[in-house]
Amino acid sequence: MTDLARSRIDVAIIGGGPAGLAAATRLKQAGIRRVVVLEREPEAGGIPRHCGHPPFGLREFKRILKGPAYAARLVRRAQHHGVEIHTGVTVVEARPHGVLLIATQDGVQEISAARVIYATGVRETPRSARLISGVRARGVINTGALQSMIYLKNRRPYQRPVIIGSELVAFSAIMTCRHAGMKPVAMIEERARVTARWPSALFPRMTGVKLLTGTKLTEIHGQNSVTHVSVQNAIGTPEDIACDGVILCGQFTPESTLARSGHLAVDPATGGPVVDQWGRCSDPVYFATGNLLRPVETAGWSWNEGRQTGACVAADLAGNLPDPETVVSLTVTAPLKYVMPQRITLANGEGSMKNLQLRVSRPVRGTLLARSGEAIIMRRKVNLLPERRLLIPVADILAQATGGTVEFEITE
Repeated sequence: MTDLARSRIDVAIIGGGPAGLAAATRLKQAGIRRVVVLEREPEAGGIPRHCGHPPFGLREFKRILKGPAYAARLVRRAQHHGVEIHTGVTVVEARPHGVLLIATQDGVQEISAARVIYATGVRETPRSARLISGVRARGVINTGALQSMIYLKNRRPYQRPVIIGSELVAFSAIMTCRHAGMKPVAMIEERARVTARWPSALFPRMTGVKLLTGTKLTEIHGQNSVTHVSVQNAIGTPEDIACDGVILCGQFTPESTLARSGHLAVDPATGGPVVDQWGRCSDPVYFATGNLLRPVETAGWSWNEGRQTGACVAADLAGNLPDPETVVSLTVTAPLKYVMPQRITLANGEGSMKNLQLRVSRPVRGTLLARSGEAIIMRRKVNLLPERRLLIPVADILAQATGGTVEFEITE
């Protein structure tokens, strides 16, 4: 059996993607003695291992890399600094005081760490949760499964799929299809405009993929495999599109099963653990970082966030973080979707997260207000779209808040 308990673990990191590896590396650079990464996959590196296309690594390595090369560099850098990376390890249960129950091919083992960092990332919403009607034919998969088939298993599942969604990952799906010699027939987006930032909308047209915005997938047809899909545009006009597969992209949700089944407070709006501006969870032994905190940011953003969280945990081990009990709770009202972090520790500075991150559930233009009791402590004009981050400096709230709750709302 892999004996992770052979000596005291200072920091255990659950998840070996960009955020987890960055946190581990930063901890070793700060002089933390024993840092271990627990990764359930056969190899560390996270989602970029499955993405055989650029652009990755510009922020981290000052060069553009394909996903597997980027992931391999993150692993090598962590190992160079003395991080222990244990693959094929599943954390079954996370208990108070940093006690973890883990499972490997050799059996079950209990370990403990002075601090634990959750860095378990996100996953795409599957068909079962999207309430798409029609047959259960072969060929309906998420982007991650597509990339795994093509880049890791050298398989081509079909020739002419349709792509559902227009988040950034949907454009990754187009590049993956092109790499495998597949020709998507359409990209279908229910909203009136592409979700990813401009000029992403130009890419489908440049690659010969029909872009249908304001269009909803209503049914999937076929017997053993997909033959066509039915869609409906904004005015209700139906259309059938011939295809041999369906790629469901985006609608990410944090991979928070472990946190939900444990003792940590979880935010129903983001789906991830409740944290303060240091990334500290409701149990102060636990921290969280990367896309687990909110869906979804790029690998580079997650890497930088992990690096900052690693520095915070090092400071905490040295006794240099403020008391986590003196906090302001942060809440939102519709059309705001969430705020992250969900609480601010008042003492001693703004923390590793210099900004609060807010997002909306629909396009909205108006005035963003922050209320503390009856007082308005912040006012800002906004023009927002879904899946676009709005950043509010933590220092702006710290300067005005005195305790209790701060509520964010938008008057249109």
